[in-house]
Amino acid sequence: MKLTSIALSILLAASGTSALAAPPKPMPFMWENATVYFLLTDRFANGDRSNDLAYGRKADAAPLRGYLGGDLKGLTAKVKEGYFDSLGVNAIWLTPPVEQIHAGTDEGTGKSYGFHGYWASDFTAIDANLGTEQDFRDFVDAAHARGIRVLLDVVMNHTGPVTEADPVWPADWVRTSPTCAHKDAPTTISCTLVANLPDVRTESDTPVALPPALAEKWKKEGRYEREVKELDDFFARTGYPRAPRYYLMKWHADWVRKYGLDGYRADTVKHTEAGVWKELRTVTEAAHDEWKKANPGKVLGDGKFFTVAEVYNYSIGHGREFDMGGGVRTDFYANGFDSLINFSLPNDAKGGYESVFAKFDAQLRGPLRGKSVLNYLDSHDDGNPFDAARAKPFESASKLLLAPGAAQIYYGDETARRLDIAEAVGDAKLRSMMNWDDLSNNAQREGYRVADVRAHWAKLGQFRRAHVSIGAGAHARLADAPYTFSRTYAGTGMSDKVVVALDVPVGKPVAIKVGGIFANGSKVRDAYAGVTYTVTNGTVRTGGKFSTVLLEAAR
Repeated sequence: MKLTSIALSILLAASGTSALAAPPKPMPFMWENATVYFLLTDRFANGDRSNDLAYGRKADAAPLRGYLGGDLKGLTAKVKEGYFDSLGVNAIWLTPPVEQIHAGTDEGTGKSYGFHGYWASDFTAIDANLGTEQDFRDFVDAAHARGIRVLLDVVMNHTGPVTEADPVWPADWVRTSPTCAHKDAPTTISCTLVANLPDVRTESDTPVALPPALAEKWKKEGRYEREVKELDDFFARTGYPRAPRYYLMKWHADWVRKYGLDGYRADTVKHTEAGVWKELRTVTEAAHDEWKKANPGKVLGDGKFFTVAEVYNYSIGHGREFDMGGGVRTDFYANGFDSLINFSLPNDAKGGYESVFAKFDAQLRGPLRGKSVLNYLDSHDDGNPFDAARAKPFESASKLLLAPGAAQIYYGDETARRLDIAEAVGDAKLRSMMNWDDLSNNAQREGYRVADVRAHWAKLGQFRRAHVSIGAGAHARLADAPYTFSRTYAGTGMSDKVVVALDVPVGKPVAIKVGGIFANGSKVRDAYAGVTYTVTNGTVRTGGKFSTVLLEAAR
């Protein structure tokens, strides 16, 4: 069900934000403090029912393994409604929009289609199930108009599976065996992730011709000559050999050059030679520079291009070295990445707040100084999310959005969309349609209502967006009961400081320690309650209404 403007207005009013008001002016944007909203486009919002099944696809997939109708028009409508603004989101990462294999295939979990975007058949085209090139441009422009960056999801490792409608690319392009054993670098890189997922020969420098099926497709679409000329120009300009990885680099860079994308999330990074990503960074950043020169009025902030890697099972505790096995340790930060996805938070979050925050702070101000991580609690392919049944949605928000580092909200985190769908198998359990009905109806769950969860995520998200110190600052514990901490940031021409208290008793005033952060006699505002206090004897006394206190200097 589409969340109506009226329903959104009611929801945002509950969280202290008007749907019609301009979003609060944030501090200068920093990727180290970004709040990234990650979504599967097909599962988010359906804005055009005419494109629900393209290329002859059918509604015959196993539960949650086929296309459900989400598209770029639906996503753009949510951007324009202010849905992401109200959450404090300042970047959107959407699954690859490229054209997927046309047929379905069974990987052992029932018939599946490429609704998730990771089964490419043509890296140069928008999948018609999601919309058109104009739809994609409208989405990026709408996001940029609200100060929201957009990350492209890049797949360099593989093409889509082979089906009766989707032929395998030539042997000089891809390998179809062996399947990865993940024992060391060779058995992680020179292999297929799973059976029937052709692995791109990214190690090869041998020139290859276009895959015949792709060339024939372009001829039918009337764009073969144009695409070939662009490839000729690219290889002439760069001097790269016509090897498989450089074709893919050119095709991914075109998305950046055409639409002004602000960076990328790289998929299956450890399954490709590390140096490939450094090369991709060079090519895509050059494309971004071209776009900025051609569109100076559209550049957001300092225009910094950003890259984040999915190195499966990387933990913030690994610092700058990831163990590939067999005695090989790789520094992916040194190979074209500003940030790595931190896979440890779903398990770390089982501990207390301080155990998480202090650990992350020590790493980010120690081995990872000058770099960052992207924290998450659940995702599209992590079979062990922190809270699959959504029994702890308030705690989840606090541990994710207040942790040092950047934060990744997975679509529906903020609406308690469940991740344990009974009728689905495997990763499909994590990929249900966005639960707009639960939000618009303010569904009752055991112990909470969905709109109250959404309001909590919104308050924390807006506080995070307003204060770079949350993700990029130094952490210090101030008190154990109630648990209170400070974050302070000084650098790049600005400073910021906040004090946060969690699990605060309600029903009566409670003294919150702020000594050393806010001076006696100064005014501080609780952004959660919307109340201003005066600091006395190194403390403020709350109104006792909420268990979360977010203190900032009163303006």
